[in-house]
Amino acid sequence: MAKTFSLSRRDDGVAVLTMDVPGETMNTLKSAFADEISGLLQEIKADSSIRGLVLISGKPDSFVAGADISMLDACQTVADAKALSQQGHKVFAELEGLNIPVVAAIHGACLGGGLELALACHLRVCSDDNKTMLGVPEVQLGLLPGGGGTQRLPRLVGITTALDMMLTGKQIRPKQALKMGLVNDMVPESILLRTAVEMALAGKRQPKVVNKSLVNKLLEGTALGRNIIFDQAAKQVLKKTQGNYPAPLKIIDCVRQGMARGMAQGLEVEASHFAELVMSKESAALRSIFFATTEMKKETGASGVEPRKVKKAVVLGGGLMGGGIASVTTTKAKIPARVKDINDKGLSNALAYAYKLLDKGVKRRHMTPAARDSLMALMTTTTEYTGVKDADIVVEAVFEDLALKHQMVRDIERECGEQTIFASNTSSLPISQIAEAASRPENVIGLHYFSPVEKMPLVEVIAHAKTSPETIATTVAFARKQGKTPIVVQDGAGFYVNRILALYMNEAAQLLLEGQSVEHLDKALVKFGFPVGPMTLLDEVGIDVGAKISPILEKELGERFKAPAAFDKLLADGRKGRKNGKGFYLYANNSKKIKPVDETVYGVLGITPGANKAAAAVAERCVVQMLNEAVRCLEEGIIASARDGDIGAIFGIGFPPFLGGPFHYIDSLGADKLVAILEGYSKQFGDRFAPCERLKAMAESGERFF
Repeated sequence: MAKTFSLSRRDDGVAVLTMDVPGETMNTLKSAFADEISGLLQEIKADSSIRGLVLISGKPDSFVAGADISMLDACQTVADAKALSQQGHKVFAELEGLNIPVVAAIHGACLGGGLELALACHLRVCSDDNKTMLGVPEVQLGLLPGGGGTQRLPRLVGITTALDMMLTGKQIRPKQALKMGLVNDMVPESILLRTAVEMALAGKRQPKVVNKSLVNKLLEGTALGRNIIFDQAAKQVLKKTQGNYPAPLKIIDCVRQGMARGMAQGLEVEASHFAELVMSKESAALRSIFFATTEMKKETGASGVEPRKVKKAVVLGGGLMGGGIASVTTTKAKIPARVKDINDKGLSNALAYAYKLLDKGVKRRHMTPAARDSLMALMTTTTEYTGVKDADIVVEAVFEDLALKHQMVRDIERECGEQTIFASNTSSLPISQIAEAASRPENVIGLHYFSPVEKMPLVEVIAHAKTSPETIATTVAFARKQGKTPIVVQDGAGFYVNRILALYMNEAAQLLLEGQSVEHLDKALVKFGFPVGPMTLLDEVGIDVGAKISPILEKELGERFKAPAAFDKLLADGRKGRKNGKGFYLYANNSKKIKPVDETVYGVLGITPGANKAAAAVAERCVVQMLNEAVRCLEEGIIASARDGDIGAIFGIGFPPFLGGPFHYIDSLGADKLVAILEGYSKQFGDRFAPCERLKAMAESGERFF
């Protein structure tokens, strides 16, 4: 078996231990490496000529990207998972226990188990490169740092900073890492090894004194103060997670116990908590999302073809969507984008939008003004069809009006090349209808972004019957370069995400009309695990937008999509939501404080809020509609797989990640239970709850999606 670690001895007495996992682009830690590392550490111990040790990566762009997650899936029991953590503790303790200085030379990703490895070294130096990022993102997989991170990190950078890193999973840039004492030095990559060698020869030194704020100094310095920190952290976590994620509270407990009872006890608690989390259904669900997205990155969306290279993009429309699409094209994909709008106001809005996003990076010192300006230079504007001839892809982001979109298709076919892709950012119009105006329908595709474009990770790539495989593959590659997670869906009204969302929103509206309060509806769905409730979401998206989409869905998909008539009353009262400061909530002074409900909305709808139903019952009624429709989309071939359906719902509308997506959730509920719930509601409220055929068949056979 090829070795992962190689040891070379230098003339100055420093040994360099290089990690390079054979056949992989990045280093990840595997349990199989334990014996190899232990053997090398024994060899180093026995060699008195070695005066210092430097740990470095053999990979060009990463130190260690973390532990290999697939090891966790191999664990059958809590005991298996605990043994894995304890094995890491043993190896890192051997490294830390060497009586010569041990220096980690970090360039590129140093995350999770990679940072825990670096923490077990006596000193750390990192490159000042943009690729260098340090962090412990385990919480995002429903886990905690299980290689001693919950114990070494707070002792190095302070409790408050360590908790912030572990509870958010945020990644730290080199300058920040140096300032917080996470690394001892930061140098250009060209002298990284030389600096690490010099540090090893200089000998062990006292850890850098961390500059804590006066409040943190006072709190972290006493047992009483530390308890205040832990209690406050737990309070904030429960508010944010609604108790749906067990990992954050276990992280706090590991640090609390380790600081109160010592490192050895802390490590024992860490291993036990880590093991319980590995076997939890929440972590299994979150890991399934990680594996799904990793798998999707390797797919082109159309088998047997390679994507064409996109060297230039054109965006039609300078509104919020157009500005956002142009911005991610230039800043993330580094592809020149030309924005076309009918007037200069739209164009200046698009430029201002992109500039504001980039300038945030300058203000946070993540980017220089020169770098911002060179990215801005990739975006150009026009009110005529000039400078668009050589575009490889045109993304249309104009109003939801079929005649207008037909005009756009004809304009682009006249002005651009024969291979130029026409991608429509429609949210509900079937792509086949837009393609009816095209003489080259094989180049027409849907590319549905979610708002705000720079934040929402999903895009739906919508193929109609005549879209060519090459157009699909090129559009998927383009979306990926923009930093998006694309799912390929087949054509149909509402596609996948808006279709499953529409029934969920309609049901929330029905509950509102039955007398559930706005606040209670939102709280019930947030408690279930959605990032915001349905009424807040409707205000954010725009009540007018929702009203426009509903008739399209009803016309194409039938009676069950009929929106409650009360929404006409909201529009008649001039309520569009946040955009005009009038919706379900009050938006005075754009203050960041919690918005109060606009109580006058009840009068407009002609209702009086009554007794609130149990939150779980409210959430169930909205969610089962979404689950049923998701299965119907799979049944009709709108989505290619249950995996794509899960990713689409999580990344597109914030379906609770800890449930793994609609299809994983149906598996955990059982199709038979879901069918029984739907049939119960169907008797009470009518056919809109009728379970689809695929679900009924699965309920009978006991079949699962995964």
